[in-house]
Amino acid sequence: MKRWLALILLVPLALALVVVPVMLIQPFKPQTPRALEVGYELRRFAPWVTILATLASLLLVVKIWRGSRRWWAKALAVVLFVPVAASVWLARQNVYEVMFNPLANASYVAADKVDYVNDDDMVLAVERGGERAAYPVRLMAYHHVVADTVGGVPLVATY
Repeated sequence: MKRWLALILLVPLALALVVVPVMLIQPFKPQTPRALEVGYELRRFAPWVTILATLASLLLVVKIWRGSRRWWAKALAVVLFVPVAASVWLARQNVYEVMFNPLANASYVAADKVDYVNDDDMVLAVERGGERAAYPVRLMAYHHVVADTVGGVPLVATY
């Protein structure tokens, strides 16, 4: 019974190390400095903890497998092992790069020809060397990063 309980508890632990940082640092949601700190801290040690959780889960599954005569108990142990093993791979994925992918090659449209920005929409405006660019906050809220060149000077606009 203790083996089953340990295996069942390892599943949410391993998945929490992957899911919680994503939930804390997701776009379109207000983020607090503390949530960012916790999210990045979890991302820092999640790869090692998920390896330990997977090794412990594998050991438990082997012991449960050897000690059980019922096929459904063996199958359940393997099913519980799968998300823990998957967490090892997921903990190594850079989800922030996917969530905050920079908008490269920003295109320009003359202000009088723009039909997707309303007069009352907020924009992030930049002026360099007599050249001006405005990035709609609605767009910035999704990408968070825009790589561009304004007035011959490369810049990265962030929101």
